Amino acid sequence: MTMIKTADDYAVIAEDATLTLERLLPGPIDRVWSYLVDGDLRRQWLAAGAMEEKVGAAVELVWRNDELTDPPGARPDGMSEEHRMTCEVLECDAPHRLAISWGSTGGVTFTLREQGTDVLLTITHHRVTDPAVLLNVSAGWHAHVDVLEAKLRGTTATPHWDNFVRLREEYAARLAG
Repeated sequence: MTMIKTADDYAVIAEDATLTLERLLPGPIDRVWSYLVDGDLRRQWLAAGAMEEKVGAAVELVWRNDELTDPPGARPDGMSEEHRMTCEVLECDAPHRLAISWGSTGGVTFTLREQGTDVLLTITHHRVTDPAVLLNVSAGWHAHVDVLEAKLRGTTATPHWDNFVRLREEYAARLAG
């Protein structure tokens, strides 16, 4: 299930259980890369956790989504205040490609490609076969990248949880179709 960016930033699903989301962000590439690998910067849009840029290194990601935006919006039922997951760096080619393991799925790959003064971020989440997980992962990546884009542009992001809930409803409709 490949999520491919469309003109309106949404994605479509293909049959191979892989989700791909693309977003054009303001560069330079080293700045965007730092938001992937620096735990203090990554916590501002996704999850905290020190990361050694070395294949085989363990990374504990710590999500505190209530801290991503001010206000955070209304946390949905069933979503915890904090979530932790230990991952492993599978590939690291700074500042172009980072791959990490990701729970019970096939892992996540971040690819950065310069496009003039901008940077195309491609997030590929492999083997997301459970429909409920796919729904949360689709809306989650989209909402988190919205926060990242706002940080990089110096703008204010939509309250994270409100955006996540709205996106999850939209992805539910898209995935059902």
